[in-house]
Amino acid sequence: MNKNMNRFLSILAAAALLCSCATDREHILKVYNWSDYMDMTAIEEFEQWYEEQTGEPVKVIYQTFDVNETMLSKIEKGHEDFDVVCPSDYIIERMLTNDLLVPIDKDFGDTPNYIDDNMSPFVHDCFNKLEGGGKNGNDYAVGYMWGTTGIIYNAKYVTDEEASSWDILRNPKFADKIFMKDSARDVFSQIICFLRQDDLRSGKVTMDELMHDSSDEAIADVEAFMKQVKPLVAGWEADFGKDQMVLERGWISLNWSGDGVWTAEQAAPLGVELRFSNPKEGFTVWFDGWVIPKYARNVKAASYWINFMCRPDIVIRNTVETGYVSTSGSLEVLDAFRDESFDPIDLSYFFGPQADSIRTNPVLYPDRSTIEHSAMEHDWGDRTPELVAMWSRVKGENANMTTIIVIGSVLLVLVGYAVYRRVSGKKKAHRRRRR
Repeated sequence: MNKNMNRFLSILAAAALLCSCATDREHILKVYNWSDYMDMTAIEEFEQWYEEQTGEPVKVIYQTFDVNETMLSKIEKGHEDFDVVCPSDYIIERMLTNDLLVPIDKDFGDTPNYIDDNMSPFVHDCFNKLEGGGKNGNDYAVGYMWGTTGIIYNAKYVTDEEASSWDILRNPKFADKIFMKDSARDVFSQIICFLRQDDLRSGKVTMDELMHDSSDEAIADVEAFMKQVKPLVAGWEADFGKDQMVLERGWISLNWSGDGVWTAEQAAPLGVELRFSNPKEGFTVWFDGWVIPKYARNVKAASYWINFMCRPDIVIRNTVETGYVSTSGSLEVLDAFRDESFDPIDLSYFFGPQADSIRTNPVLYPDRSTIEHSAMEHDWGDRTPELVAMWSRVKGENANMTTIIVIGSVLLVLVGYAVYRRVSGKKKAHRRRRR
């Protein structure tokens, strides 16, 4: 009876909220973001700031998702009137192509324009390359967080030279010690860089051109490579690979830069040295950005939300909270993440000419010489089913026995490890979403 009553009360509360949204929607801002992807205390602060700037009250309704396609399906159907959402780069392209976005109004009157004032030149150039039926990505999207794809590796068992090439993934020396992201798009983009390295070096093809190659030949070549990798893989994972690396159950993990830093921090107190490499053949950068869907009903507050998210102090708080790296090129952000324990690197491409010799973590902010070997992934459009089919053939219909054993053992081992993490005071695992 209590359960039923609780459900009934929940339904009534939801109905009341919907009614209030319908009658007072101009004072409601509906935000749709990734889980664990911002400092939640900033929401109330935004509500106060917005009223100070505009003289109008606003209430934020904040909802989260864990998969790009889940968010996109709700926007496409038009059944959800979200005002501002935070998709990944290739989904932004898809939304642009399908006319699902409206331009972001950057005229804030007397309020500072934090968007344009703090935009990194590197991010601006990347967003110029977003494809969407002739629309300029910078008119419809503002960067939020970014990172690179590379290899997390255990320095006790893997040399820096071995980790400098994607060829390590098919080295039998590391059988059953490799954790592979269960993400066709991310894996394909790295492997095609390795397979076309001669063409890249000779100038026959550029990284940007390579990221548009969805040909049958490219798919077949990557599939052949991955079928050599498959027998060596300990597990195809969405998130548990980081913990396996910390516990030394894995020595190699195709992963993202933010998780590379997190795993190294978690492993160090256990005496495990984990490092991160962006292989020399080439790698991808990824972006998540704020956009306003065509079905938004409070475009004004959505634009102010995006502007607020670009304010340097809010950027710093969100970066610290999530463990990811902001797209902001603000010098305040740069100063906040200086670290004298690292050698100086050239970050002028990201922060401007004054940042040509900065001491900070090169995993989060790669040196210019490293980032020059990167490119942004693109939406495959009508070719997406071919990519998905290739990935299904590579993995097989069922998980292999090793993966099943790994998942089972993880449930036991991580119980004790979770206790350790709480006691040590470390932050929770920050997840890069499945793409």
